[in-house]
Amino acid sequence: MLNTISPVRPSHATEDRWSGRLVRRLAILTVANLLADVVLIAPLLALPQMLQHFQTGQAAVINASAMLAGAMWAPLLGRSADIHGKRRILLLTLITAGVGSVICMTAPNLVVFVLGRFLQGAAVGSMLLTVALARQLCGARLAMPAVGVVTSGSSVLAILSLVPLGEAIDSFGYRSVFFGAAALAAVAAVSVRLFIPEPPIRNTGSIDVTGALLLGGGLVGTLGYVSLGPDAGWFNPGILAMLAAGGVALVAGLAHILRVKDPIIDLRNIGLPLALALAVVALAGGSTQSMLQLKSLVAQVSPDLGLGYGLGGGSAVLAMFALPALGIMTGGTLAGALAARFGPAQVLIGGIALGMAATLGMLAGVSMLPVALGCATLLGMAAGATIASGYNLATAIVPPEQHGTAGSLVTVMLAVGSVVLNVAGATVLQLTDTDIVVEGVAANSLTGVRLYILMAGSALAAAAVFALALVRRR
Repeated sequence: MLNTISPVRPSHATEDRWSGRLVRRLAILTVANLLADVVLIAPLLALPQMLQHFQTGQAAVINASAMLAGAMWAPLLGRSADIHGKRRILLLTLITAGVGSVICMTAPNLVVFVLGRFLQGAAVGSMLLTVALARQLCGARLAMPAVGVVTSGSSVLAILSLVPLGEAIDSFGYRSVFFGAAALAAVAAVSVRLFIPEPPIRNTGSIDVTGALLLGGGLVGTLGYVSLGPDAGWFNPGILAMLAAGGVALVAGLAHILRVKDPIIDLRNIGLPLALALAVVALAGGSTQSMLQLKSLVAQVSPDLGLGYGLGGGSAVLAMFALPALGIMTGGTLAGALAARFGPAQVLIGGIALGMAATLGMLAGVSMLPVALGCATLLGMAAGATIASGYNLATAIVPPEQHGTAGSLVTVMLAVGSVVLNVAGATVLQLTDTDIVVEGVAANSLTGVRLYILMAGSALAAAAVFALALVRRR
């Protein structure tokens, strides 16, 4: 069941205090999470080269395929980890992502490349597995701080890795991105195999492969429609077919898991606390991610254009990428430490409040660089706190043998919230487009930018309502 607290049992934790061995283990798990960041972010650096090489304009397919695959992989990885062991499944995940990287590097056409991206997407599931390992390798006092470290520490490493990757792309082409990802996957897999022990806790039962495929396929189809619709057209026949196939698979998957005895995710036994936690994660995580998307758009616009917003491009764009990464690391680490003292639900409310302040602050920050830099940092802190607290809260609600499954639900909801609110924000900008053309280039209106910010703030307000209800419930 997913709404009960486990009974008292012999401790399986190997670390009850900070030590050099624990720091090494957390560093290895953080590097494993870095692979997910590299898989999702690094290909954007070489996007023009890839579009030219494959002679396509489908940038959204290249961008979204790995994230969609991560949502598809998560339920299967979480359930498999609970039954067969967290370290074992993490190893298989890293190997799968490494193989996908090699396929992307050598792909002769776009179809094979997208297949490689779907295999790479398994790396997105590494976070839920590292969270489960961190919680089960640490005693109660250190478990939540450890989760904060492994969920947020990779953000700064990802930003630092972009500089050498950019130089490699200039020298060797887009394939260097995937060579780097394959090498990182190999290093992480070897390190996990040599230095991370396998916790002894296991769940019983079997793996519902049919349910996993139906749910995963349904998520890919429906989220793929939402992700690709703005660029390909909402009524594009191929995109509509994707939505139809995804909807059928999702409905069939839900019917299947409600019928079978041992489903991939037991929706019948998800209690109200976990349901509220997942709603908060989707709304708060998606809102902060959508605001981070907006700040990058605003940063690239020159204030001299007279649009009422813009931060000048150049160094402002670099700062808008670097400061949120520092904020994510700070917010996630601090959230883990505070969760051990005050509880993850209370810390999650604090993260939402921080995100709300930063979001509303961007109403002025869209045209004032110092305010924007401060808001970008606070948004990063809110994002880090939301992710760390979401995983901590979900894994605190369920027994240890279900940590993988609970983590997979958080991963899926983070993906759903991010995709939906990013697309909702882009749609707001499109609907408020007043055919503004500056120097021959279409530009968004100030009204659209402000409505985008208010939309994100409304999502955070809804998340706060659910979070307060959760605190009262617990």
